[in-house]
Amino acid sequence: MSLIEVKGLKKNYGDLQAVRGLDLQIEQGEIFSLLGPNGAGKTTTVEILEGFRTRDSGSVSVLGVDPQIKGHESRIWRNRIGIVLQNSADAGDLSVGETVKHFSNYYSNPLDVQEVIHSVGLDEKQGSLIRNLSGGQRRRLDVALGIIGNPELLFLDEPTTGFDPQARRAFWSLIQQLRSDGTTILLTTHYLDEAQALADRVAVINHGQIVEISTPTELGGRATAQATVQWRDGAQIKLEKTDNPTALVSKLSTHFGGEIPELIVTRPSLEDIYLEMIGNPNE
Repeated sequence: MSLIEVKGLKKNYGDLQAVRGLDLQIEQGEIFSLLGPNGAGKTTTVEILEGFRTRDSGSVSVLGVDPQIKGHESRIWRNRIGIVLQNSADAGDLSVGETVKHFSNYYSNPLDVQEVIHSVGLDEKQGSLIRNLSGGQRRRLDVALGIIGNPELLFLDEPTTGFDPQARRAFWSLIQQLRSDGTTILLTTHYLDEAQALADRVAVINHGQIVEISTPTELGGRATAQATVQWRDGAQIKLEKTDNPTALVSKLSTHFGGEIPELIVTRPSLEDIYLEMIGNPNE
């Protein structure tokens, strides 16, 4: 079942074509990551899906509803989505518990406040003022506010910007748990390892158009791309690209009589493929 369906989406800002006939489909229960350089059209596309920006043409359905809907029906629809923005501002003089409780009143069927605070790992901080939280704790609060309404669909915009490695890994576990609980997630990120770790599928967008949609392991032919085999032979480091790394490693093992010195076998990373796809974003 598709929760998001986009066909022929276009949006211009004067003479600038920000989105040029974009097609997109996101299935229920998946984590879908939208990748692209600054100015590629990611933010415009997501804001249209969230109902914060109007489109010039094309059709958009989010949870079976056109996001440009107004009035009472819009409020009903917004009860079904959660949004975690890249930058957010709120009352620093409120505690974590007070803030989550306050936001829960905006929704008709909110989750239990204590359960949400526990799910984002802020049990010990629920009495702390927001202004005293660390960056990672602050981001976890943002997620708590995004999920308190019990959303079917969660938008995450650059969720781990500024995180240290430990906080990022903990945050990834939280997002994976949300998916396991049935939440569909649309993630925008500049961290390719984040997309690799979290996303079921990724879409690369450039110049307002989708370049390719695939799984992180298959994007751009990663799974079948030539492997690079590297090893040490005496004082030299040698490498060879091959379509059959197993055969080459077997040959080298015979040559060295077993263990191959400093053996490394790699295929193009998601970042390698991504950079090849987008080329020079200024062109």
